[in-house]
Amino acid sequence: MENQSQNTNNTIEQMVLFEVNIDFDEASVAWNANKKKLADGMYKYVCPYCSKTGRRCGRNSVTNSDFCKIHTK
Repeated sequence: MENQSQNTNNTIEQMVLFEVNIDFDEASVAWNANKKKLADGMYKYVCPYCSKTGRRCGRNSVTNSDFCKIHTK
């Protein structure tokens, strides 16, 4: 019968370590891609719609939608 110490050692030996390689600059750019920065460190979601020319809409998103009033339809 194993005691608590032996059980803990077996659990630690079974754990697998994964390499974590996160580019925080790239992650920050991706996170900010659909937001406008407001005062006091707050953010507001903007419409992600892209026109045929590739320009983003950028209007404020409607509540419970990713898009603005114009592009929700």
